[in-house]
Amino acid sequence: MTVEVHHVIDGPATGEAVVLSGSLGSTLAMWEPQVRPLTEAGYRVIRYDHRGHGGSPAPEGPYRIADLGGDVLALLDRLEVEKAHFAGLSLGGMVGMWLGAHASDRLLSLVLCCTSAKLGPPEMWADRIRAVRAGGTESLASSVVDRWVTPAFPAERRAELERMVASTSDEGYAGCCAAIEVMDLTGELAAITVPTLVISTSEDPATLPPHGRAIADAVPDARFAEVQGAAHLGNVERPGEFSELILARLAAR
Repeated sequence: MTVEVHHVIDGPATGEAVVLSGSLGSTLAMWEPQVRPLTEAGYRVIRYDHRGHGGSPAPEGPYRIADLGGDVLALLDRLEVEKAHFAGLSLGGMVGMWLGAHASDRLLSLVLCCTSAKLGPPEMWADRIRAVRAGGTESLASSVVDRWVTPAFPAERRAELERMVASTSDEGYAGCCAAIEVMDLTGELAAITVPTLVISTSEDPATLPPHGRAIADAVPDARFAEVQGAAHLGNVERPGEFSELILARLAAR
């Protein structure tokens, strides 16, 4: 069963739709740096919170990537959007790959950021589920943000990101961890036929650049780009470079 996810829309109603999908433990606020560049270029920007994140409901888990993808399709249906560009980071990129393989007729293009088609080992995610069940998302916030940004990231902004993680529902976080734990999209990448850009960052400890290169090599005619000087939340640490790359992919379609 799909979830009616919380979303925010910016930009002209007549513009091509761009759906922005975030990382595990984030809210739609993580995409704030991209809103102005995209709306000024004439796009209708649709940001949303994964189930169990931000303002979205948190049904009992575990979840699967297909569940999260179904939530996006249900959102597009509610908004009467026939086709949209889709940009996702980390968990959002995993959802994007699923959509590209299973619902390409709803997509105009894909941008897959700081993500992986298979992110193991499964024991790592089982351990994280146990940790969030025991101590809640607040107990994980600092270690999560250690992976999200480099040490040079401003302390006050880091604190904002930690509050974002800590605000995530324990059930939602654990449910999405379970989705990643069993996810293996490697055999489905060749089915993605929409124009695709894969972006990795040089300092990402979670989804290293080889993960992105493997996706780009497997998706027909995909392009690959690596942004320097950023960790896992590359769109936040290097907003200008990410916005330019995303806009170039959208325009190239």
